[in-house]
Amino acid sequence: MNLVINFILLFTTWLLFSGKFDLFHLALGGVSCFIVALFSTELLFENRQKGIAARLGEAGRFIFFSGWLLYQIVLANFHVIKLALSPRSLERDLDPHIFTFKTSLKTTFAKFVLANSITLTPGTVTIRIHGDIFHIHAISQKAMGDLANDEQMSEMEKRVAWVFEGGRR
Repeated sequence: MNLVINFILLFTTWLLFSGKFDLFHLALGGVSCFIVALFSTELLFENRQKGIAARLGEAGRFIFFSGWLLYQIVLANFHVIKLALSPRSLERDLDPHIFTFKTSLKTTFAKFVLANSITLTPGTVTIRIHGDIFHIHAISQKAMGDLANDEQMSEMEKRVAWVFEGGRR
């Protein structure tokens, strides 16, 4: 059942983005989506106890998270542009370093989303995840934000937990 749901989600997305509706492209898209669904179903449906209502709730929360993440990406882009174009800011604020933090996220998929959200934000890159420990490269202290705060969860981590781990925030 999960394979069918995964295939339908992938094929619907493919149809929306491809714009090709002739038999050749539909067949090629269908085969491609089926192969991807075979390999990714275990990742998407890791927690089998969740019902369809819980999955729809996750999807709705993920839409809000995506909007917030897009806003953070825009803010980070302006920061990196400022670093690149301002010699004074470059000298004063540029501080590339690698830091680690321990996440309290429990599911592999939530950790995956957090790692990719960090990497999508300009000025930061997730280098490695080992268990609950994330290794991040940041171009400046501002780019690092509150990710390295060991006392409490970062805002991004809280939002990922809100989406994928029972709605806590």
